Amino acid sequence: MQETWRWFGPQDLVTISDVAQAGATGVVSALHHKSAGLIWELDEIKERQSIISTMTDGSPSGLVWSVVESLPVSEDIKKKSGNWEEHIANYCTSLENISNAGIKVICYNFMPVLDWTRTELKWRIGTGATCLRFDIIDFAVFDLHVLKRSGAVTDFNGSVQAEASKRFARMSKREIDILAENISSGLPGATEKFSINKIRQHIADYREISEYKLRENLITFLSKVAPVAQDLGVRLCCHPDDPPFPLLGLPRVMSTEADYQTIIKAVNIPSNGITLCTGSLGARPDNDLPGMIERLGDRIHFLHLRNVKRESQNVVGSFFESGHLIGDVDMLCVLEAALKEEKRRRDIGREDWSIPMRPDHGQDILDDIKRNSQPGYPSIGRLKGLAELRGAIAALETRV
Repeated sequence: MQETWRWFGPQDLVTISDVAQAGATGVVSALHHKSAGLIWELDEIKERQSIISTMTDGSPSGLVWSVVESLPVSEDIKKKSGNWEEHIANYCTSLENISNAGIKVICYNFMPVLDWTRTELKWRIGTGATCLRFDIIDFAVFDLHVLKRSGAVTDFNGSVQAEASKRFARMSKREIDILAENISSGLPGATEKFSINKIRQHIADYREISEYKLRENLITFLSKVAPVAQDLGVRLCCHPDDPPFPLLGLPRVMSTEADYQTIIKAVNIPSNGITLCTGSLGARPDNDLPGMIERLGDRIHFLHLRNVKRESQNVVGSFFESGHLIGDVDMLCVLEAALKEEKRRRDIGREDWSIPMRPDHGQDILDDIKRNSQPGYPSIGRLKGLAELRGAIAALETRV
């Protein structure tokens, strides 16, 4: 597996020199300043590549931009409204420019409105480290009492509603503001943050879009962009929903193995693939991750490796992000399945046999706690995760 590291650009508190010292060989980045629907120009892509290839002191870093995460899909495309056709044309132009720069793996997602959702960004665990957490009661507080979404009451059972009402009554205005800010953080690295009114408007825009309709819109998108990617030798990989269950009354279409199977069969060409995120998918107890690699491995173009600890066995429930080898995801079985898939690819002569992976997220430990890094993306916590994964892979390679 190629070890990669997510880097948010020149404004990232983790420098390219830091990434090189971590031992990664590839960088996962994006032009976060570009709004969804706009064209990524070739000169901007090459400028970012130049920055990635250079250490802070000007010497070569030895790093390459190996994965784009992400080339965002606009809300117009997801809703198939407004300027969706123009945005798809621009997406195809961006694919061509990215390919011409030599980058062949592009991660994206198809989640409505919010690209990830957590209720706490610095939840303290017993060791004193902090991590990302999703608390179903806190989320119900937001949905029922802060957003006051019409229809929210039907999405939570009676005990969750009762506990949310009690918790809301005890919360200060500052605590409510922090909760709302955490939930509306949006995409990591993006400049756009959503206000409560903006979220309400987005939800209203999706009122007539069912799960079936959103899936059809994804298939329409893929039917137009995947053939272009195939001709360019580019591999598209859709990231799963995070968390992998419906929130805010919005549809979710990439939460389970069945969801991925449906999309792969609908647009059945090699460029249409998967970002297998063990943390996102692992938040559901009914997702069999090693089995997914065995059955869908041919289309796995990118691996996000992180772990979660579920606080119940409900499909919709609370969880927090644990250490990379400690949690409800059997990471050793996942890594072994991925290594077997790589061997299968080598044996049949696939050029893309090495699957890029990155240590996804990490707990804030040591000096991370004093820094204001991107939520979930501390330097030392991710370095610890990468080292653990590297060691596990080295041990497993002797058995595969």
